[in-house]
Amino acid sequence: MSDSLFRLDGKRALVTGAGRGIGLAIARAYAERGAEVTLCARSADELTAAVDELRGRGLAAEALVADVTDIAGFAAQIEARPAFHVLVNNAGTNRPRPLSEITPEDCDLILGLNLRAAIFVVKAVTGRMLAEGLAGSVINMSSQMGHVGAANRSLYCASKWGLEGFTKAAAIELGPRGIRVNTICPTFIDTPLTRPYFADPAFRDEVLSKIKLGRLGVADDIIGAAVFLASDASALMTGSALMLDGGWTAG
Repeated sequence: MSDSLFRLDGKRALVTGAGRGIGLAIARAYAERGAEVTLCARSADELTAAVDELRGRGLAAEALVADVTDIAGFAAQIEARPAFHVLVNNAGTNRPRPLSEITPEDCDLILGLNLRAAIFVVKAVTGRMLAEGLAGSVINMSSQMGHVGAANRSLYCASKWGLEGFTKAAAIELGPRGIRVNTICPTFIDTPLTRPYFADPAFRDEVLSKIKLGRLGVADDIIGAAVFLASDASALMTGSALMLDGGWTAG
C-alpha cells in the first residue's frame, strides 16, 4: 500500500475542540500530512498559540474562534468559508455524577455539546460540501461509552450512544453524495479534561482494570485512526466505529 494513500495534500480540514488535547494532536497530524487545517475552539489564546506553532514549522493552519453550541453563529461562520473536505467533530465535555444527582443543567450541558451541537456542526459543514459538490469525510469523536454503559456516566453514555446512531443515519443519507461519516471511540485518554479524575487512586485502578492493554491512552494514540479516516486509505469505510479502547469493550 502506497504511503500516498495516507497523505492529505490539497484537503481542507476543520477540527473542533482543537485548542488542546486530542483535537490539537489531530490538527497537528493533519497539517504534517499536507492538509490546510482550521483549528476551532472557544479560546482565542489557545488557538493562537497552536496556530503560531504550526505556521512556525511551515505548515498551513488558521484559527476559527467559535462556540459550536451557538448553532446559528457557527453555521454563519462556516457559510462564509470555502467547503472543507474533512471534519473532525471533537468538541465535547463530561460531568460525571450518579444518576440520582444529575440535574437538568447537567443534561443541557452534556447533551447540548456532545450531541446537539455535534449534529448541527455536521449539518453546517456537510451543507457546504454538498453545495460545492465535494466528496469528504466526517469523523465524529465518540467514545467506548457509546458502546457500553458505566456508573456515574448516564448522560455521557446517552450523548455518545446518540452520536453513534446519528453517525449511522448520516452515513446512509450522505454516502450517495460521496461523504463518509464514521466515529472514533477512545477509552480514557490522559487530557486536561480527564486528568483530574485520575487523582482518585481507586478510580484510576478501576479504569486500568478494564483496559486490557493496562494503560491510559494519550492524545497521540488517536492520530493513526484520525489520519486513516480522513485519507483515501479509508475510501470504502462509512457508518462504522473505530474502537481505540485498549480492549475495554472486548469483555
